Amino acid sequence: MVGEEGAFVLGWDEVLTEEELSMTLKVLCMSEEEFKAYKEQDGWEDDSEENSTLSNEALSRLKTPCKKLLYDSVLLTLESYRTDLKAEQDLLNNKEAYKKLSRREQQALHVRYGQKRILHQLLELVQ
Repeated sequence: MVGEEGAFVLGWDEVLTEEELSMTLKVLCMSEEEFKAYKEQDGWEDDSEENSTLSNEALSRLKTPCKKLLYDSVLLTLESYRTDLKAEQDLLNNKEAYKKLSRREQQALHVRYGQKRILHQLLELVQ
């Protein structure tokens, strides 16, 4: 979701790279004036705001601009896959087609399916 340089790590119950995601959302949702003022503060790390865990519940309570940014980012990430969640689920449920896949292809299928399920869950949380 971040691009070539890195990614945010999402789990079923919370964001595992919460500090990075929190800071990114905060900065990307700032106005130009807010960003200039924030940049001039001493030390980005010494932010006085409360550091709360980005649990699924907390994600659903984000401010609207942050939720929209996350929502759009998730959609872009899902578009980068060749197939959608339903196609992966159908392949997992089709025992004959699944058996024709190599062990490596089966494992990749499970990984993609899990990633897509987490992303779809995130979409629901930030709608």
